[in-house]
Amino acid sequence: MADELDQSPKSWTESQVSTWLRSIGVKDRYIDKMYEDEVDGIVLLALNEDFLKKNIGMKPGPAHLIIQKRDELINSKQKTQEKKKPTGGRKTELEQKDINEKSVQPLSTSERPSAETRQDDSVLKERQTAQQQFVLTSKEDCRPRPFDQEEIDFIYVKHRVLQPESGAFNLISPCHEFKSFAVAATLDRTRLQAKFAKEVLRFAAGCMNIRSNGTIHFGVMDSKEDAGYVHGEIIGIPVKERDMYVDALDYIEKSISSDKEHVRQCVRPPRFIEVMGQESTEKRYVVEVDVVPSISVVKSKVYAVRLPNFKESTNKIEYEKEMILRRVGSKTEQVTDKELSDFYQRVKDRDVQREEAEKSQFLNAPEICQDLGRKLTMLMTSGKKFIEKEKWFILITNKFKPDDLCNIDWLLNMKIFCVFDFDPESNISGLCNKYRQHHVTNMHSLQSYRMSGDMAIKEFTNQLHLFEQTSWIFCNGNIDFKGSETPCDEMTWIKTKMTFLRESVSLICKKILPKGTFQVIFLPTSPVEKPFLHTFNEFFTDMEGHEDIICICESERNFQKWQSFADGSCGPETVNKSSVVGMKMSHVNATLQQVQLVKACTSKHLPIFVKGTCRLETQAEEQMYSLEILTVNHCDETSEDFINEEEANIESQFYHGGRVSWLNFWLAENKYVGEVIKRDAYRDTSKLLHGALKCNADETPVISINIYHHPGSGGSTVARQVLWDNRKDLRCAVVKLSYSAAVVAQHAVELREYEEDPQRCLPVLLLIEDSDREYLDDLRNELGIASNAKKIKAGTLCFILLSCQRSHDPEGKCKESPLQNVSVTHKLSAEEKRKFSGKRKLLEERYEPDFILTFVLMTEGFKEDYLKHFVTHLLEGIDHGSVVTRLILYVALLNAYVQNSFISQSHCEALLALTIHLERFRHHEFEKSLSPHAKLVFLHLRDDKTHIESIKIIHPLIAKEILQQLLGSQQTQSSLAMKLLCETVLFEHRFGREEYLSFLKALFITRSIIRKGNKFVKSFFSPLIEHVCENEKRPDKAIELLKEAFQRFNQNPFIAQQLARLLYTYEKFEEAKHWAETAAKQLPNNSYILDTKGQVYKKWFQAKCKAIENDNVPKTAQNTADAVETALKAVECFQQCEKAADADMEHANSLGFFAEVEVGCSLLKLISSLEVFANKTSGHSECMKYLLTDYIPKEVEGAWQLFHDRLKNLRKTMEDALEWISEDLSYFQTDIDVEEEHSPEEKIGHPLTWLANKSSEYGKYFSEVYSTTLQNQGKSVPANLTPFQKRMIIYHLGGGNIISILSKLTDPRDTVSVLETILSLYPSNPKNAKFGQKDIVNYIVTHITLNSLSPQARKVAPLKDLQALCRQFPSDKRKCLPSSLFLLTLLFWPEDHDTDHEKETKYEIVQSAVEHLEKGYWTKKKDIPQRKRRIYTHFFLGSGNGLNKFVHKKKIENVTKGFSVSEKRMKWFRGEAWKKPEIAETLKCVSGWTEDGVVYLEGPPKEKKFSLKPLHVLSVPHGNENITFYLGFTFRGLVACNIVVNK
Repeated sequence: MADELDQSPKSWTESQVSTWLRSIGVKDRYIDKMYEDEVDGIVLLALNEDFLKKNIGMKPGPAHLIIQKRDELINSKQKTQEKKKPTGGRKTELEQKDINEKSVQPLSTSERPSAETRQDDSVLKERQTAQQQFVLTSKEDCRPRPFDQEEIDFIYVKHRVLQPESGAFNLISPCHEFKSFAVAATLDRTRLQAKFAKEVLRFAAGCMNIRSNGTIHFGVMDSKEDAGYVHGEIIGIPVKERDMYVDALDYIEKSISSDKEHVRQCVRPPRFIEVMGQESTEKRYVVEVDVVPSISVVKSKVYAVRLPNFKESTNKIEYEKEMILRRVGSKTEQVTDKELSDFYQRVKDRDVQREEAEKSQFLNAPEICQDLGRKLTMLMTSGKKFIEKEKWFILITNKFKPDDLCNIDWLLNMKIFCVFDFDPESNISGLCNKYRQHHVTNMHSLQSYRMSGDMAIKEFTNQLHLFEQTSWIFCNGNIDFKGSETPCDEMTWIKTKMTFLRESVSLICKKILPKGTFQVIFLPTSPVEKPFLHTFNEFFTDMEGHEDIICICESERNFQKWQSFADGSCGPETVNKSSVVGMKMSHVNATLQQVQLVKACTSKHLPIFVKGTCRLETQAEEQMYSLEILTVNHCDETSEDFINEEEANIESQFYHGGRVSWLNFWLAENKYVGEVIKRDAYRDTSKLLHGALKCNADETPVISINIYHHPGSGGSTVARQVLWDNRKDLRCAVVKLSYSAAVVAQHAVELREYEEDPQRCLPVLLLIEDSDREYLDDLRNELGIASNAKKIKAGTLCFILLSCQRSHDPEGKCKESPLQNVSVTHKLSAEEKRKFSGKRKLLEERYEPDFILTFVLMTEGFKEDYLKHFVTHLLEGIDHGSVVTRLILYVALLNAYVQNSFISQSHCEALLALTIHLERFRHHEFEKSLSPHAKLVFLHLRDDKTHIESIKIIHPLIAKEILQQLLGSQQTQSSLAMKLLCETVLFEHRFGREEYLSFLKALFITRSIIRKGNKFVKSFFSPLIEHVCENEKRPDKAIELLKEAFQRFNQNPFIAQQLARLLYTYEKFEEAKHWAETAAKQLPNNSYILDTKGQVYKKWFQAKCKAIENDNVPKTAQNTADAVETALKAVECFQQCEKAADADMEHANSLGFFAEVEVGCSLLKLISSLEVFANKTSGHSECMKYLLTDYIPKEVEGAWQLFHDRLKNLRKTMEDALEWISEDLSYFQTDIDVEEEHSPEEKIGHPLTWLANKSSEYGKYFSEVYSTTLQNQGKSVPANLTPFQKRMIIYHLGGGNIISILSKLTDPRDTVSVLETILSLYPSNPKNAKFGQKDIVNYIVTHITLNSLSPQARKVAPLKDLQALCRQFPSDKRKCLPSSLFLLTLLFWPEDHDTDHEKETKYEIVQSAVEHLEKGYWTKKKDIPQRKRRIYTHFFLGSGNGLNKFVHKKKIENVTKGFSVSEKRMKWFRGEAWKKPEIAETLKCVSGWTEDGVVYLEGPPKEKKFSLKPLHVLSVPHGNENITFYLGFTFRGLVACNIVVNK
């Protein structure tokens, strides 16, 4: 062998090249491809990397390795050649051998060439031994095909290893011989048949002569000469024509001289067993011939044979001389002349042995009958009494027989996640078709499970509707589908679909379903093909074991092929343990229904309008997947065995702190357990609900009832009790918040109308838990629109939204709106205390107090002292150093600060480093790993949708107390938070990762509602960060935490933004600037981040101003230059923020404009306080001269050299910003609810007041001297004022923009005299004055405001004069300001006494203005939902004349005094407030009609129909009706309010 080391790579065969490639670690798929492409030694030497990459399809890494190792090999060969003389003895010997006897000898593993210098023989031997060990241990064993059995469907897997060749054992167990046949299989027909016949006849004669059964295998490695392979390794051979092998046995007649028919009887025809390879796309087989020398045939005989050989020299078949052969050990040898007589003498003995062996074969004990029913239930229930209702099942199946389709009730009752179906006709006549008659399924192909890299798992599962509806994956086409998915044969499937299968299985097992939450059932109901087997392999690999894989197969034959494949992966014993074979589908069906929680095919019922019930089909229910529908007979389908077994667990889980389930109410209702206490809030909610059902005062199709509750006070239980007790009278459902409001609304409408007439339906009661206000508004809006579209009779109540929300101030919310809100707090009323203490006594008789912890705490009203004592007792003796205690702390930290947070059980197991080998004991193992303390404080949750398990502390108040007591005085929450942040095991764990990371991120950056005095406000930072800064007094730690979080969350820009805010709060401005810039670099177009950047400079500027003040030195240009520069940078940032906000179509962010004005005012204050500008005589005029003209005083010239242009532009930019704010406030309502506010920076609380104050302040800086003079009583307007100075005084007095003027209506202090002063500043003959548009608008609005306050005021101009002024607006309406167009609609509204012609002209003016206002409105509104940017109505049409016919909104808003902001809004929005009598007295009723949902005004000519927008869409009648309404004037045009159909 050593001689072969000298053999040059140039002379290597393809096999030897393969061996060498394997020895340097190249993957099998590349080796096979190179072998197929005939890469021998000569080709290897000529290869380059490009060839390997393009032709072989290699990645750059392996390609580079091959070239590098080849070059090393050539160099080492050259060195060796120099030292040694070549010896070619072995090669010559091989050449002399006949080709028929020769099989290619590849370079053996132990003799592979190496570039390393060999030190000595021992090193070489070690390397050889190690390599042989590796080869041996890396191949899986497998069993041979069952001997001489017809109808067995069997398969071999490439590279698995059969037991070594064997001799005769007991004559019945076959002996085995292997032949690689690699070269012979490629020969022509004549040569192949001669070679095959020779090997079969040699083996058969040897077996028959010693009377032993035997099998000869072709395509299995037969000796250690086959380097790179092990003895018995299955490789397979290509079989072009099977008949070549079958016909080869015709040599029997030519090679056997006597008893030919005996040999024919004993030698079975060749069997072709397919060989499966992971990547192989070429069919290969092991060809096997069984030899059965039955005693009845071979008795007393000895068989001689002449073996055929193909002679190359004559090109003919020649026969060797006749010989007698026998099996000796694992070989077939010739009986020598010497041994012949002895061999003949022992024929009788061998016959006797054979006869006895054949008899004993049939006398074996009968097979013990397995209890398959028990085995099946144990496998399906994971050893429990019932199939877990939370467990998901994945089914892999092929074509079902028609009879089996009648027995699939067990499948219909299971939670099937997905089905991998290999039957292309399944949707026409198979399982899919039958299943779809009962359930909704989504049809998918394997490609559907390809997920793009940037998609989140949650988004992907929602897109495919996984977890709600069964995903049916057609693995080999769907012939019922018109798309491109067509069925294909096995080999094409492996080429085209194998990768998709691998990706889909990997995605499900590694990203969607954690280990232990699902079970995989293989159900081969027809013959098994390769793709089906590959599916097993993928699941086995990705699930890292077999524990949750079972096989149910009725047919032994189908199972054999499956078994032959699965044995190699997990061993015969495991395969048998996890397989149920030979059980009919009808028996499987009956057996499994006994262990299912739900009775088979039970029907669910819904209440109907006429007081009966109707059946709710499962399919219909599944189509309304965004709702959890509560039926009349909910839970009745639960099996009694389960209830008897689990009732105590269900009850104690609830009283321990778990969320109430419908089963809790059902058990109480059916007297299995005591009743669930009804708190006072239940009575209050029921009263509101029944009141609304009796009399829908609002006459709206959708009403809301809100339950506000302290976290953990039982609000959710109250809400669900209300649903449970009303399920027989209303259609009830819980909304799943993972779906959009539009989808929920669509399903709610379907639920309402299910088997009912849309005009006569029961209302739907929808429970919405812990949603934000926005979602509720969206849902209300969508339901309103849907009801409107259905043209349901006005006043019909269709939907009741029962909103259950956590709140920090439930009682405050209840006071705000007692007719809509109910509160639930930790405090119990006297009656509740009595109920709770009575219940506690009963529960303590049944359970240990530790098992009803939360109930005990509720009974005590969560008193602080009791809570402390309770937690102290709970934590007694806890091991502070254990990993479980660390886990308790982590969960407590999250639960204390992040609402609804939890940690998945999978994360916990990763932290506790649990390696759970058997999935069925997973929960038990996890429980076992927890300390007694952890078992008490942890609450196990399951996701409603995915059923993935997670844990949290039993109550948020307990979480806070645990945190305090466990940390003690030694540790801080900041250090714990840092540990949690750096806990890599949790951070990188893949299941439930999205939720975990969102909770962790929220811990550091999400602000929440906090109490400040008597008010609830949004915290400035996340509560944890505020705790670290304020309670721990360690802002440096808070900064450190956020910096670490920034790195952990891939340099998240929003964390950088929070860092900047925290740093500027603590006046670390340089660092704050760095972090603001870091955030802005990543999101340069995010207006909120740009605003934060501006805020850094704004606060920095303020700090610099404060420092200058504290220095107590005169202010000069030099010592203020730095502050001025910072202010200008702030202005620049805010202007960038404004541009970004303007371009952002999805958000309305006005922060930049407000901040720019604030910085501008502060900067003007600083400038005017400079020594040069501060002296009383000429200082102000000097300052104005500097800011408004090209003049630069020498005192500031040098120091402010870089700022002059920007400072001179300051007045204009500030005025533009003030105008923008005024216009924005003109369009939309401005009320801000603290809970709705999502901006990272603080918003302006009262923007109208703010605008009036800032406009006045701005005017003051540019008009200080004159306005002071003017304000001294009795002084008239100085004659020498320029128009600019007058305008600035007007600004200072509050007349600078439309909103400042209108806000005077709410400020009664000297308002009339101030307005008169403002008017006196305008020219006495305004018609002839050259007014700009803005000035005209402000002038007219001042008159209207003055008239509203004091209709008798002298200065008020007549309506006609104001109309005449309006004619100065541009005739091209596109050039008009929105405020100009608004005034045209207002002032040109026709009077009752106008002639028809005058009316027509005015209507034309109004219509034209409305048309252009509408266009401007859409630009301003962007893509933001209408309910978020509600149009503001400034005036209504009153019953007076002239200017008296305009009634400002403030005048009629008094009817909703005393209500909260949101309540007021809803009262107007719904139309409730219009019903008040004082409104009817003030406003004028206008007539019109509706046509196809559009409101038209009566008055204008019919050919020029005048349409209006309804303020409240839902008030528009469905039919074409005559109506009356009130008219409102907005910046969108005219609106119709309080639409009433004429009776």
